[in-house]
Amino acid sequence: MEIQAQLGFCGGNSGDPIFTEDFGSGTTDGPALPAGTTTYNFTTGTPADGDYTISSTTNYYDWLSIQDHTPGDSNGKSFIVNASFTAGEFYQRQVTGLCENTTYEFSSWLINLQRSGSCEGNSIPVNVRFQIWDETDTNMLAQGDTGSITAIGTIEWKQYALVFKTEPGQTSVILKMRNNSNGGCGNDLAIDDILFRSCGDNVTVATPANEARLTVCEDQGGVSRTLTATPDSSVFNSHVYQWQQSTDQQIWTDIPGENSASLNTSAVTATTYFRTKIAEDIVNVNNDLCNVVSDVFEITVLPIPAAPVSNGVVTICEGELGTLSVNTQNLYSINWYDAATGGNLVLSDNRNLETGIAGTYYAEANSTEIECASTTRTAVTLTVNPLPQIPDDLSTFLCEDSSTTLDAEVENVTYRWSTGETTQLIDVTEPGDYDVIITNTNGCSATRNFTVEQIDLPQIDKIVSDGPSIVVSTSNNGNFEYSLDGISFQPSPVFDAVAGGFYTIYVQNNTDCGVVTQDFYHLVIQKFFTPNGDNVNDTFEPDGLEVFNTVTISIFDRYGKLLKFANTNSTSWDGTFQGERLPNDDYWYLITADSVQFKGHFSLKR
Repeated sequence: MEIQAQLGFCGGNSGDPIFTEDFGSGTTDGPALPAGTTTYNFTTGTPADGDYTISSTTNYYDWLSIQDHTPGDSNGKSFIVNASFTAGEFYQRQVTGLCENTTYEFSSWLINLQRSGSCEGNSIPVNVRFQIWDETDTNMLAQGDTGSITAIGTIEWKQYALVFKTEPGQTSVILKMRNNSNGGCGNDLAIDDILFRSCGDNVTVATPANEARLTVCEDQGGVSRTLTATPDSSVFNSHVYQWQQSTDQQIWTDIPGENSASLNTSAVTATTYFRTKIAEDIVNVNNDLCNVVSDVFEITVLPIPAAPVSNGVVTICEGELGTLSVNTQNLYSINWYDAATGGNLVLSDNRNLETGIAGTYYAEANSTEIECASTTRTAVTLTVNPLPQIPDDLSTFLCEDSSTTLDAEVENVTYRWSTGETTQLIDVTEPGDYDVIITNTNGCSATRNFTVEQIDLPQIDKIVSDGPSIVVSTSNNGNFEYSLDGISFQPSPVFDAVAGGFYTIYVQNNTDCGVVTQDFYHLVIQKFFTPNGDNVNDTFEPDGLEVFNTVTISIFDRYGKLLKFANTNSTSWDGTFQGERLPNDDYWYLITADSVQFKGHFSLKR
């Protein structure tokens, strides 16, 4: 973890490094620093108090085992110091090639190599003083102390810096590092990435409209702007300028004669970058070791996009959605219109247009930054084919134990029935829902549905005589019709005023799904008779017994007393017993006709 602790960093804009020391890389310790750089002893092994080494490892004693600070180093080395028992200077070197009357920033990265809790908790902290002296070593230009860097047990390189200014005529300085603490248990450190670079103002560049950059379209022709450099005067007391331009921000070219705070650019037809170099002294402005540069003002000229490339016409069926699409470079967006020029915007910023409306649509490529559109639009057509014209869904019926034919009723198409069949007509023998997918020559499909309901044959449950009426009951329901002759049918299951005798009963569904029959002997027995001598209903006499060969009839009172017994030749009763007229009451009968018996009761009313 890198933590900055400011002793005095450049408050403005730092220039490019003009001196660096990262102590190299490799697995072999050394080489030793040049003579006069330090009074400490160089060692290729474990450094004792007052020793130093240049190494890619710090795995000594119980120190932290760390990598150097330089980013990207492989086996990078650092300057490793085991402090002397006596405080004092442990490093100095001369830095040359500086510019006179110029502000610089010196910086270096340090770390305490002791682990937390070392020396029984009494580890001596690291405390280093940085000093910058003039080249005569008699005039100190700046100094600053790191303060106590205690052992915290984690790898935290910290950067420290000093800002100083060279004097007129001065082109080199002497860097010194002093150990403010005595050695012993602790005060063991590593140093890496010593750096010198110029320090100047932060300088912004903008137009009178306060634009910090400009983007234009190629079809706007050459554009120009007035650029103004504004230093923050955080470092420089005076300002000298040299404007530059570049096409790649790598190679910069001075613009002759442009040495003021403002620049009127030439007409720009291709992307161009502008900046200015700044120094306090005209002698230094063209020396990159002595100046700083402003922010970059970019005039970006966007090329007119080529018209997008169609991915082809799209054909869909009525009721579907089709996706029209085009390709273009990734840096462009696509807008869709309903006309080749002008027209209405249909969809913006999408390479795909989804619609179900037939027609030709037009795709235009455009910049994502500004309005900079292709000069032509690409036509993409959507064709919508009609669906097959099919009749309405159909409900039909199926007679029990039979089949019915379903007809798609559309010709010159293909068929796919839910049964798996592929013909126009199919026969089905089961009730239920059926459908057929009908596809025309355009490949468009529609579905016709059929509901088939089974019509069951009537099931005769029973047939009874109710006086002169015949009543038919069925065990299932339906739109049934009833007949006694198989010709004339009625919707009622009751036949009224039917003479006694043998009949065939016919029952059918009104959908002509077949007839069921059952033979029935209709015996008409009065519910009462009135033997009062008016010759109307004076006797109890069942109607219909004449069809039988042998008939017996027995009549009983409510107590079971036999009142009348007769045979085929005498099947009536006049309401007397042994010549005596019997009173009004209910009486019972038992009729045996061949092998069939009929039982019931009737009333005698006088």
